[in-house]
Amino acid sequence: MKTFSIIGAVAIAVLLFSQPALSQKSKEIDAIREDIKALKEGQQAIQKEIQEIKTQLRARPAPAEFKEAVIDVDGDPFKGSKDAKLALIEISEFQCPFCGRHVRETVPQILKDYVETGKMRYYFLDFPLAFHQLAFKASEAGACAGDQGKFWEMHDILFENQKALAPDDLVKHAETIGLNVSTFKECLDSGKHADEIRKDMSEAQKAGISGTPTSLLGWVQDDGKSVKAVKIVKGAQPFAAFKDAIENLLATQK
Repeated sequence: MKTFSIIGAVAIAVLLFSQPALSQKSKEIDAIREDIKALKEGQQAIQKEIQEIKTQLRARPAPAEFKEAVIDVDGDPFKGSKDAKLALIEISEFQCPFCGRHVRETVPQILKDYVETGKMRYYFLDFPLAFHQLAFKASEAGACAGDQGKFWEMHDILFENQKALAPDDLVKHAETIGLNVSTFKECLDSGKHADEIRKDMSEAQKAGISGTPTSLLGWVQDDGKSVKAVKIVKGAQPFAAFKDAIENLLATQK
């Protein structure tokens, strides 16, 4: 009987001391399972993004050949000196991820070296692509903000928040940059600037443009309302590509 009592006591002691260890192991297993779940979700998100990019590439029309054209920029927002004869026309839209990268990585240097120094004007023309369902309304939001003198503020916040371009998001952005929200909503709901955006698209197509981002370089005409595009830079190219093109044109001006 004593032997059985001793064995029983030992068994109970083993169970008591092993409980914390088993509990710790269980927590570690649960943590590993959570890590695996997070990895799977991350992988699914990457696969979804890859599929979206493939869809966009398939939907893009075959690129047309660039042709010199006089582009009407009357009323379009621009930065730079009115005395500058060289102009860069940025043909872009707010939902395009490549446009966002271009605005973040290349445009600031272009503005610093050529626009802020008075050598060149920088125009923005809307070209919302059909397969970006939120792009057209985002372009309208930019124009509506322009009515209140804050196009560039809206331009910046839209590119900073490309995943938040639904109508409710646009209203929040308007509030963030200090617009009269009621006036902004009325403008956005009315489609007041839709024809202007279609006009921008038509002007870009005159030069054979079919995708974004695309940059046209050319000379401001005597009327001050149009630019004769003579050179094109396609896609989100590094600053060096723009520098070469701009410097070559500036050299012909001397």
